[in-house]
Amino acid sequence: MKKWIVALGMAVILAGCADNTAGLNIDGQSQKIIFADNVLGSRLNIDSIRTVQADDRARGIVQFSSQYKGDQIIQYRFYWYDDQGLEVNTKLAPWRRVVVRGFESFSISEASVNPNGTQFRVTIREAE
Repeated sequence: MKKWIVALGMAVILAGCADNTAGLNIDGQSQKIIFADNVLGSRLNIDSIRTVQADDRARGIVQFSSQYKGDQIIQYRFYWYDDQGLEVNTKLAPWRRVVVRGFESFSISEASVNPNGTQFRVTIREAE
C-alpha cells in the first residue's frame, strides 16, 4: 500500500512539472494552423502569416484579431528551420507573454538568430 501512495505522489509531482503546450501551432511555410485548444482557437482569428527578410535574417510575422470581449494572456514561442526542414536554433527562446485586449488586433514576430533559418513554426498557448 505504501508503494502505491509513493507512486501516486510521484505521478502528481511529475504532472505538475510538465509544460502546458496545448494551444495553436502555426506553420509559416505551409500556412497550416493546428488547433489543439478549441477555446483559444475560437477566440483568436489568424489574419495573416508571412516571412520577410530584414537585416539578412528571416522574420516571421503572424497577425491576429481577438474575437473575445475580455482580456486574454497568451504565451508564444517561435521555432526556426532551414530549407531542408531541420531546426537551426539549438537553444529554445523563452515563452513570451502578450496581453490581448478584447476585440484587439495585434501581431507577434521574431527574427531567426541563425542566418540559415528560413521557415518558422510558432506555438501559442494560454498563460497559466
